[in-house]
Amino acid sequence: MTYVPQNPLVVQSDQTLLLETSSPAFEDARDALLAFAELVKSPEYVHTWRITPLSLWNAASAGHTADEVVAVLERYARYPVPGVVNETIRLQMDRYGRLRLVRDGRWLRLESDDPLDLEEVKSIAQVGDLFAESADRAALRVHPRRRGELKRMLTTLGHPVRDLAGYDDGDELRMDLAGSWSLRDYQVAAIDSFLRGPGAGSGVVVLPCGAGKTVVGVGAMARLGMRTLVLCTGSTAVQQWKREILARTTLTDDQVGEYGAARKELRPVTLTTYQMLSWRKSKVQAPAHFDLFHRANWGLVIYDEVHLLPAPMFRETAALQSRRRLGLTGTLVREDGRETDVFALVGPKLFDVPWKVLEHQGWIATARCVEIKVPFSDTDRLRYLTAPARTKSRLASTNARKGPVVEALLERHRGEQILVLGTDLDQLRFLARKLDVPIVTGETGAAEREELFGAFRRREIPVLALSKVGNFSIDLPGASVAIQVSGTFGSRQEEAQRLGRILRPHPDGRPAAFYTLVTADSDEEDYAQRRQLFLTEQGYPYRIERAA
Repeated sequence: MTYVPQNPLVVQSDQTLLLETSSPAFEDARDALLAFAELVKSPEYVHTWRITPLSLWNAASAGHTADEVVAVLERYARYPVPGVVNETIRLQMDRYGRLRLVRDGRWLRLESDDPLDLEEVKSIAQVGDLFAESADRAALRVHPRRRGELKRMLTTLGHPVRDLAGYDDGDELRMDLAGSWSLRDYQVAAIDSFLRGPGAGSGVVVLPCGAGKTVVGVGAMARLGMRTLVLCTGSTAVQQWKREILARTTLTDDQVGEYGAARKELRPVTLTTYQMLSWRKSKVQAPAHFDLFHRANWGLVIYDEVHLLPAPMFRETAALQSRRRLGLTGTLVREDGRETDVFALVGPKLFDVPWKVLEHQGWIATARCVEIKVPFSDTDRLRYLTAPARTKSRLASTNARKGPVVEALLERHRGEQILVLGTDLDQLRFLARKLDVPIVTGETGAAEREELFGAFRRREIPVLALSKVGNFSIDLPGASVAIQVSGTFGSRQEEAQRLGRILRPHPDGRPAAFYTLVTADSDEEDYAQRRQLFLTEQGYPYRIERAA
C-alpha cells in the first residue's frame, strides 16, 4: 500500500487510530470503525480510536473476520498500516472461538482444535479448580454450574470462550404479536441475530434510545415462546414494559406480573428491578431476592439497559448460563470498566446500528447538541478558586448563573415539550421553584411520578425537571428539548440516556435540541469533554456557545 494523502485515517503501531474529521471520507470511515474499535477522545479536528482485544472479540462474535478488519484499515489509511497492527488483529480475532464450550451429556466440555491451548488453560492457577477429572486429553470437563465463572475468568485472562453449549428450554408460553403495528427491519434483524446461528441465545443488542429496544425484547419473547424474566432499571421502567407487553402481544394482564416491594407476583412473564434483586438486609448478608432467578423455569432473561447491570448481579448471572439471556442497551460503555464481564456473562454484542443511520432513515429525530459555557460571577469565581478540591465540582455544577440561561432557553423553545435535567437535587429543586415547573426525583412516589409523566405526555405540562431518574427508561415521546444543568463526573452512560429522552421523531420533523450548561474555566469543562465522547462517537457534532 502506498501513501494516499486524501485518506482520513492514520493507523499507529500501538493500535491507536487517528481519524481526521475534515476528510470527505470521515463519516464512512467512522461508521466502519464502529464495528471493531473504540472511540477514546474526540476534539474538533482529529478523533482518537483504539483497537482493543474486547472490541476485536465483539467483532469476531458478530461475524467479522480479521481480513475484513484489515481491509477497512487499508481502505482508509493515509500511510501503510504497520505490520504489527495486522498481526495483532489476526491474533486477537483468532482467539475468539479457539476455546469452545460444548455440551457433553450432563457435563460440559471445553475443547480446542489445538491441544496446546488446553494445556495452557490447565496451567492457569486461577481456573484450575473449575475442571473435573477426565480421561479425555482433547477436552476439559466442566460442571454446568461453573459455566459462567469459567467464561468470566478466562475472558478476563485473555482467552475468550465461544459458548456453544446451548440452553435449557423454559416453560412454554404461547403468545403472538397483536395490533396494527409491525416490527421495523432493523428490529427484525436484531431479533434474528439473537435467535439464529451457532451460539445464538445470549448476547447484547445495542440500539439508541427511542429506537424501540423494548419492542425488540417483546419480539424476542414472542418468537421464543417461553417463560420470561425481565430485569428493569426502576419501577417506572417496569410499568412501561408491562404496558408495551400488554399492548403489543396477546398476553393478558393475569399473565404479566410485577415482583417488587408492594407485590411479589410470579407469572409467565415477571418484571422486576435490579434494585429489588440486589437489595440485602445488611452488607454481610446475601441479596434477599436472588432466589427469583431459580424459582421458575425461565426460558429467557432480559436485561434492560444492561450497561447499568449492578456488580452484585454478575455473580448470579454467572450461575444462570443455561438460560437464554438478552441484554438491551443504548451504549456498552460502563464507567467501572466491566464491559468484559458483560461480554462473558450476558453475551457478546450481537447487533448494533449507528445512531446517525437510524436518524437518516427517520426512525429517530435529528439532534442539535450545544454546549453553553456559563461564566462565574466574580464573587463565585473567587469562592471556586479558593475552595478545597472536594467542593470545586459542586460549586461549578451549581453555578447560579446557569439559572438565567435556563430561563432564556425556555423562552427560545416556548411551545415545545422541555426537560430540565440535573444531578444536584438542591440546584434542581431551586430551579423548579424559580421556574414554577414540577420536578421528579427518586423521592417522588410512584403514583405521583406516573401522574406527572402522564400529564407531560398529554402536553398538559410543557416543562418537567428530572433528577437522575431521567437517566433510565422513561417513555416521554413528546419531549424535543433537553437542558442539562449538571451531570455525573463526565459519565458517557448518562449522556446517552439523557439524549435518548428527546430522540422520538417530532410530527412536524423539527430537530431535537440538547443543551449542556458548563461553567467556564472550571473542572466541569474537563467532565464535559468526556461526556462528549459518546455523542461524537454516534456522529453528533457539538456546537459551543458562550453565555453573556
